[in-house]
Amino acid sequence: MTTSNVEHQAEAPTDAWRDRKRYLWLMGLIPPTAVFVATGLVWAFNQLGWTAVSPVWWWIGALLVYGLLPVLDRFFGPDGQNPPEEVMEQLENDKYYRYCTYAYIPFQLASLVFACYLWTADNLSWLGIDGGLGLISKIGLAITVGVMGGIGINTAHEMGHKKDSLERWLSKVTLAQTFYGHFYIEHNRGHHVRVATPEDPASAKFGESFWTFLPRSVWGSLKSSWELEQQRMQRVGKSTWSIHNDVLNAWLMSVVLYAVLIAVFGPVVLPFLIIQAIYGFSLLETVNYLEHYGLLRQKKANGRYERCAPEHSWNSDHIVTNIFLYHLQRHSDHHANPTRRYQILRSMEGAPNLPSGYASMISLAYFPPIWRKVMDHRVLDHYDGDITRVNIQQSKRAKILRKYGAQV
Repeated sequence: MTTSNVEHQAEAPTDAWRDRKRYLWLMGLIPPTAVFVATGLVWAFNQLGWTAVSPVWWWIGALLVYGLLPVLDRFFGPDGQNPPEEVMEQLENDKYYRYCTYAYIPFQLASLVFACYLWTADNLSWLGIDGGLGLISKIGLAITVGVMGGIGINTAHEMGHKKDSLERWLSKVTLAQTFYGHFYIEHNRGHHVRVATPEDPASAKFGESFWTFLPRSVWGSLKSSWELEQQRMQRVGKSTWSIHNDVLNAWLMSVVLYAVLIAVFGPVVLPFLIIQAIYGFSLLETVNYLEHYGLLRQKKANGRYERCAPEHSWNSDHIVTNIFLYHLQRHSDHHANPTRRYQILRSMEGAPNLPSGYASMISLAYFPPIWRKVMDHRVLDHYDGDITRVNIQQSKRAKILRKYGAQV
């Protein structure tokens, strides 16, 4: 069974321990400021006469996710540092860390508005562009903003798990860009209950491609969130269509946001809003795909699933992507302690590890044959070769069991 690197992570004495990533967490603000960085680079390249090359910078989000982050993950490797137990409470109460996530939101909204301007402007001469953006540049801009939105869902994920009402509200605000406000409900009350079971739409099955998983997870999560909130409304004696329905009030934030942007920039901005939203939540679903691929909680004699344990989440301790995703890759600890703040999440013994960071694995997920070549044997190794303990895609169950010599 593959285990985490936790046994190799020497912990310094408490009086000497310090979070070496403390100020690196500010790098999490790179995605929501990437549009402004790209604009500066486009201007600079045009000033230098490199006009043929300058449009590539509108694709800075894709360059970051599919190029730079995987390279940096391979170069810098795993983190290797877990906070000792004695400093956990101090770190938990240090408000600096939550301010790092709060800061994401104003930059996110400012970038979204600025990107709407860039998409709709017909005179960008101040950037050295004749007229407005071309089609390829517009698509790159939408993908870059979508990257911001996708990573923003993870920022919302961090805040949405907390008990503080302000953070829960800010979580919905952050989700408004991608029109994925129902994630706030489904992730907390659906996914965390059903994780690593066939009933969870956000847990990928062995043999299931990302392209099959994507619509199943999107629709399944939407349906589940509505049912969960419908049940809650019935328990508290309110109408499902009440503003107190957290799915509806989260979606309402998106409706208001989109309506304001369309009113200011015109209907021509609508394709941009749709493209960035779809790409943003699909990026989140790619991460969902790789977090629990093939992993299964076994049923006990009473028919109930065993308690979620470190072995039910794929982890990666690669430091660079962990900084950008607020330790999301320390996923086993997150499922064991959902309200624990990102700065004190730890690599846990018993958790299976991915061969690289999430950023590298996202690209592999798009190509099913490569993904299965890299991951299927790791799933089997995790279960000591016992395919019957794996969460298998139902439509392929008989074929997969026969392939590995198990009884159908």
